[in-house]
Amino acid sequence: MTVEQQARGAAGAGRRRSRKDEILEIAVGLFAARGYHGVSMDDIGAAAGVTGPALYHHFAGKEAMLAAALIPVSEGLLAGGRERAVGGSDDPRGVLESLIDFHVEFALANPAVIALHLHELDRLPEEPRRRIRRLQRLYVEEWVTVLTALHPGMPDGEARVLAHAAFGLMNSTPFLGGEVDRRRRAELLRGATLAALLA
Repeated sequence: MTVEQQARGAAGAGRRRSRKDEILEIAVGLFAARGYHGVSMDDIGAAAGVTGPALYHHFAGKEAMLAAALIPVSEGLLAGGRERAVGGSDDPRGVLESLIDFHVEFALANPAVIALHLHELDRLPEEPRRRIRRLQRLYVEEWVTVLTALHPGMPDGEARVLAHAAFGLMNSTPFLGGEVDRRRRAELLRGATLAALLA
């Protein structure tokens, strides 16, 4: 099956989405598979079943697509992290487990987006790139708050190191093959991350 066919299949799965959302999902799949510079607007149009120029009705160009893929993800991670951390000062371990569950589910559902974050973020113009970096830093701080509550006396800097190490574990999903089923992958990622953060 070609990347284009996989992208079309992904766009047709799940709830009814707007045409713009479908095109964006196809573009994300292509960017993740071939790299940002390896994909043209015509490639995206062909995979989406429209002419390249017709894409400009939805997006100003590839940079706009990349920003539209990455900014909402960073906003969603921060919102989800804050939602799980609210009122959790009495049970930092429970909050940590909730954050891990949340992030593992995100990582398993979005390996292509993680690959874009890892490899293509620097392709964005300065303003959206800075916005994404700021959202990411705020998300890390949600983890730092929980980790310093769980490990009294731990400096914030050390908690940041642990948080980033945890993201490295959980965000490994673009590199995992299909030989282990999704449920078991989730269990393994949750267990390894929790063990690393409790050590």
